Amino acid sequence: MADEVILLDLWASMFGMRTRIALAEKKIKYHYREQDIENKSSLLLEMNPVHKKIPVLIHNGKPVCESLIQVEYIDETWPRENPLLPSDPYQRAHAKFWGDFIDKKVNVTARKIWATKGEEKEASKELIEILKTLEAELGEKHYFGGETFGYVDIALIGFYSWFGVYDKFGNMSIESECSKLVAWAKRCLQRESVAKALPESEKVTAFIYQCLGLE
Repeated sequence: MADEVILLDLWASMFGMRTRIALAEKKIKYHYREQDIENKSSLLLEMNPVHKKIPVLIHNGKPVCESLIQVEYIDETWPRENPLLPSDPYQRAHAKFWGDFIDKKVNVTARKIWATKGEEKEASKELIEILKTLEAELGEKHYFGGETFGYVDIALIGFYSWFGVYDKFGNMSIESECSKLVAWAKRCLQRESVAKALPESEKVTAFIYQCLGLE
């Protein structure tokens, strides 16, 4: 019996982008169900009753919540195609550390730029410092894992489609401040899995303007 895989998601979610990329890298066919975050579906509430958030990966009727957990689950469930996490325990722990850093630092700080009135300037400066830390970790490597596209790249790349939002609301230019990171993002976009998952930055910016009633 073939696996049934369903993804409850929102097109603009950088977290959902992670799961979509991971599924594409593994060449897993799935049913995509776009969600309205203002009017949450009964399926979403049933499958993620604790956080009531997207993305939710449903595999043969069983839900897996939280995007980085989903990426790891996908990697372990379909191990043959394109490994996403290193097999070496130390390298694996190292990758998870940076995934956690991205969730706790990039996500929290970046959101303040557009969602919290009066914190834009300070949050913008903080975000640049965080991105420079990630640039230092990337160094001269092709991807965060070296020559192989993987877990940390997937954890971070979705935020690239939001750089236009951060630039606009934070009155800054991430590309001029973090050119190596932007070059890395453009390399990632050469992969079909990434190109198909990431929307245009202008589309995300227009979406945020609409959400905030700034049209």
